Amino acid sequence: MSHDRPPHAAPASPPTIKMTEGWHCLHLYYRIDPVAFAQLDGSARAQGKEELIELLRPDREGAPVRMQTSIVSGHKADLGLMLMDDDPIVIDGLVQDIRTSNLGTVLSPTYSFVSITEISEYVPTIEQYAEKLQLTGTSPDDPSYGAKVQAYEQRLPAMNKQRMYPDFPPYPCTTFYPMNKIRHPLANWYTEPFSARSDLMAEHATSGIKFAGRVSQLITASTGFDDWEWGVTLWSRAPEHIKEIVYTMRFDRASAKYAEFGPFYVSYILSAADALGHLKV
Repeated sequence: MSHDRPPHAAPASPPTIKMTEGWHCLHLYYRIDPVAFAQLDGSARAQGKEELIELLRPDREGAPVRMQTSIVSGHKADLGLMLMDDDPIVIDGLVQDIRTSNLGTVLSPTYSFVSITEISEYVPTIEQYAEKLQLTGTSPDDPSYGAKVQAYEQRLPAMNKQRMYPDFPPYPCTTFYPMNKIRHPLANWYTEPFSARSDLMAEHATSGIKFAGRVSQLITASTGFDDWEWGVTLWSRAPEHIKEIVYTMRFDRASAKYAEFGPFYVSYILSAADALGHLKV
């Protein structure tokens, strides 16, 4: 009987966890722990601040492809981060770098939300858009029909790219909140036929379009990733626009009957240096 050992198996390749399409997204909120901060001497504070400013520099080599910092209004948190990349390890690497930095004991996480970018199933294809035009009374013989279809065909790729690989708009205000579509015996979103759900979401989108130029919105999917089904990030030119769009869209049937909302985090976008200065770090 041979007692030779079998040859060593080749090392397993690392699992593929990068997105094949779109980006991972993490919203992360921290509170400044005043007791931990008071225990640091002046040198440690200064070194930790410079270290954190460097870690949160968006153009730093190895940083997540999208990174935004903000100061949070209210007691829920002090500092907010929004991080996006096709590789979740890059995002978590930054989180661990913050944890092990000189200010790691000072920054206490209070809330996080994990999601991914997506193109909603309710975004009409070109064929569906053309069909909706006909259903709403625009005949294919109408000269405006072809112009509308062509215009939608031209803007759809850019809209879908922004949904999957979003740029952050140059607005100073932002709000984040999670949401679900409810499952109630008298109002179960998931038992409604797709055509009905699609019509409701089209109405919802029409309400949002009225805020173009004032509010930018990103919906990320969290089914299977977090406790809610979607995360909603809004950016606005002025704080009141956030209130106006949320108030307006809550009257749409898709929200009034079928939506439930989690906590709201409103914050104001600053560079890491300005944010830490504001927070007296």
